[in-house]
Amino acid sequence: MQQIPDSEKLACVISVTELNRLAKELIEQKLPLMWVAGEISNFTRAASGHCYFSLKDAQAQVRCVMFRHKMHLHDWRPKNGMQVEVRACPSFYEARGEFQLNVEVMRRSGLGALYEAFEKLKARLQAAGLFDAAAKRPLPRFPRAIGVVTSLQAAALRDVLTTLKRRMAAIPVIVYPTAVQGAGAGTQIAAAIAAADARAECDVLIVCRGGGSIEDLWAFNEEVVAHAIHACVLPVVSGVGHETDFTIADFVADARAPTPTAAAQMASPNRDDLRQELGYLYQRLSRVTERALERRMQQLDVLVRRLTHPGERIASQLIHLGHLAGRLRGAWAHGTDGSAWQLRELYHQLLVLRPDFAALATRQQSLAQRLVSAAAHRVETLRAGVKSLAAQLVQLNPRAVLERGYSMVETATGNIVLDSAQVKRDDEVKLTFAKGWAQARVRDKG
Repeated sequence: MQQIPDSEKLACVISVTELNRLAKELIEQKLPLMWVAGEISNFTRAASGHCYFSLKDAQAQVRCVMFRHKMHLHDWRPKNGMQVEVRACPSFYEARGEFQLNVEVMRRSGLGALYEAFEKLKARLQAAGLFDAAAKRPLPRFPRAIGVVTSLQAAALRDVLTTLKRRMAAIPVIVYPTAVQGAGAGTQIAAAIAAADARAECDVLIVCRGGGSIEDLWAFNEEVVAHAIHACVLPVVSGVGHETDFTIADFVADARAPTPTAAAQMASPNRDDLRQELGYLYQRLSRVTERALERRMQQLDVLVRRLTHPGERIASQLIHLGHLAGRLRGAWAHGTDGSAWQLRELYHQLLVLRPDFAALATRQQSLAQRLVSAAAHRVETLRAGVKSLAAQLVQLNPRAVLERGYSMVETATGNIVLDSAQVKRDDEVKLTFAKGWAQARVRDKG
């Protein structure tokens, strides 16, 4: 932004264009993107698709513009008198010298608080265990009756009844009427759920209503409804709003359907599918029964072939008995002959193995004579060996050497002296002779 020196401020003259440009730069640099709340007035949509309106409160108003590419992101249409909150960038329209807001996002007032309350309640109930998958109950496949908690004037009720009639008209439908939006609707919905649970007239309960804004669906986000669904013994199917709508009731219920029609489909069996399944089971049963009959007929044929006259059976058994008697006699004779042959063979072996006592006595006498002779020879041999060892011992006796004039020299410690290096001068030594000994001292050595 161009800076004007203080000394020239009074003398400087600028154009309106320059003034508006300076104002635009100042506003856009100093004011950030912000949320602004107010009431819509003078709303117009240009042929280009851009929207122009004023945002006002009790004391002031401001011009706003929302361009087409921003407006297309919203699924609702702004109207005069509607309380909204806009996220906008403050700007200045130079051509007309007007301050305005360039709107990027618009939401209806209170939605931010509603979303915040929704998230807080959801987190608290989840922490309390109301959303646990382990607590979810399975839906009965063939309910005896289906309960519906909704408004009698709701289009959702007609959709549910039409779907249930088309799928399984024989199932009774019990409607528990209640308000589904507005003040006190949450309490009424909880009371209807509790009444259905207490009366136990149905096997599954549908809690539903059609689509709408978050304010319209808010009754199903109330804590009292969540606790009523969690406390309900009956399985509960939640079918609130459209596929993109999620409520607290959806998270607590045993099953969540994207629409009321889908909830009716989940809660009821389809008679067409059952008819098709029944046909398939009938075919299977027919095939199984036919195969069982065929097996029984084959078994009957086998039994018929095995069935004979009692007399024929007795005659056949007598023939078989005679055959067995012949086999028994043959086996007995064969066994007797085999045993006699084995007995004779053992007798011959016994005769062969019988000892000859005369030969054994002669052998014993011969062995006794050989033993005496061998002992005498052994004693004589040992005596000669002893004489030889005694002669060698006499020759090796050191006393015999000493008797030939030799002596044995020992040190004071008793070691025999074999070398002069073992003694020193003045060492005392012991001389042993053939008879006696003497003590000597070394005077010299060589």
